[in-house]
Amino acid sequence: MTLTTDAAATPAAETRQPILQARNLVKTYGRVVGLDGVSLDLYPGEVLAIIGDNGAGKSTLIKCLTGAEVADEGEILLDGKPVHFKRPQDAHLAGIETVYQTLAVSPALDVASNLFLGREERRKGILGSVFRMVDKKGMRKKARQQLADLGITTLQDVTVPVENLSGGQRQAVAVARAAAFGSKVVVLDEPTAALGVRESNQVLQLVKNLRDRGIPVILISHNMPHVFEVADRIHIQRLGKCATTITPQSHSMTDAVAIMTGARKA
Repeated sequence: MTLTTDAAATPAAETRQPILQARNLVKTYGRVVGLDGVSLDLYPGEVLAIIGDNGAGKSTLIKCLTGAEVADEGEILLDGKPVHFKRPQDAHLAGIETVYQTLAVSPALDVASNLFLGREERRKGILGSVFRMVDKKGMRKKARQQLADLGITTLQDVTVPVENLSGGQRQAVAVARAAAFGSKVVVLDEPTAALGVRESNQVLQLVKNLRDRGIPVILISHNMPHVFEVADRIHIQRLGKCATTITPQSHSMTDAVAIMTGARKA
């Protein structure tokens, strides 16, 4: 079995600068250690999967990278420059968007309104500046274009309330919103956990489409077949540390699960 490290996992690691880096992140909650010196590299145009058993530190790592938590030690670099995210809004402004398992969509609003939720665009002129009227027509046009760019064909009508959509369609809306504003990185937390086979395949295709557009994706998932289908590299968390980073070419799913559970050393 060949060990693959962050530095040599892909040709990209040798020729390109990581777009997002974590260096020796430490996060504790009293005596509980969430992260114990974790490092991570994410390169442009790749899907980096993060896997690990419950309590391995996956969620804590993602929260530190996206501003939901602040690491006690270590540093985060974006485009090679240190960044200090104290809240999720800081990460949003830097171009990092996260889609959590709970989706955080507004069921009563339509597809276009959800895509621009919190970033509503106003109409031009006095209607927007004085009367603060929202440009619904413009947002709907941009929403259709964004969905088309991502290859989302299951959402033909952007005026439909999200509450009328299926689980896979709702996930597509959340991913499309992240892609629209995540200029640097898109983070997906268990995007297929509550979906059926067909809808899961649609979401996995969205992940591939994001990668094809050059947007790097961090994918957190317990589903090994899905991970091995779309990931370029796989970061394995165990007991708050990075056990190793592998690729689908260098290791099998059995190898990954064995390392993740401690049955086999990296």
